[in-house]
Amino acid sequence: MPKYFFCARLFTIKGKSNFASFMINYNDLKPGTVFILDGQPYQVLEFHFVRMQQRKPVAQTKIRNLINGKVISRNFQHTESFEEAEIRYREVKFLYGHRDKFVFCEINDPSKRFEMTQEQIGEMAKYLKPNSSVQIMEFEGRIVNILLPIKMDFKVIEAPPSIKGNTAQGGVKAVKIETGAMVNAPLFIEEGDIIRINTQTGEYTERVEKGK
Repeated sequence: MPKYFFCARLFTIKGKSNFASFMINYNDLKPGTVFILDGQPYQVLEFHFVRMQQRKPVAQTKIRNLINGKVISRNFQHTESFEEAEIRYREVKFLYGHRDKFVFCEINDPSKRFEMTQEQIGEMAKYLKPNSSVQIMEFEGRIVNILLPIKMDFKVIEAPPSIKGNTAQGGVKAVKIETGAMVNAPLFIEEGDIIRINTQTGEYTERVEKGK
């Protein structure tokens, strides 16, 4: 069973009515951190320290606005601090995608459906499997994004044939998984295999089951 970042049924990040907001500094802006910038929630995608001669280190980040889905690059100084975003996580079911819309429903009530856009979900859309459970992120009562398990299993539906003798030499090839996404996998992976993918990096991690 894949593991989620959070178990929404057991854990909810503090609510405004009961808790004071925490402040974080630029050292805390690790990938996955959600914080408030200019009044809106942003999630850190990439983080690097840059040290320049005779200057204080700078945090170079790539961050994603959870309201409009836009990704920007931003540098932060060591003197800056930020309000930690108060995010609630809840489990729902993904039903299907159509064009740039993705339809979800409540776990215990399939009739209660809602949509999210490609822009909101971003790169994670290519790992959504129909009828799978995912976590949604709510900010101030508004659904802003989703969370997937760090690792998920997918069936390979297309794979170029391997040339005899080259599978022992390493290397990769592009294969298509059941969601339609393309993934680089070892040369020995074949159509019908079940492979495990890291949804944060998009990288192949292992073959779970060999196709029949």
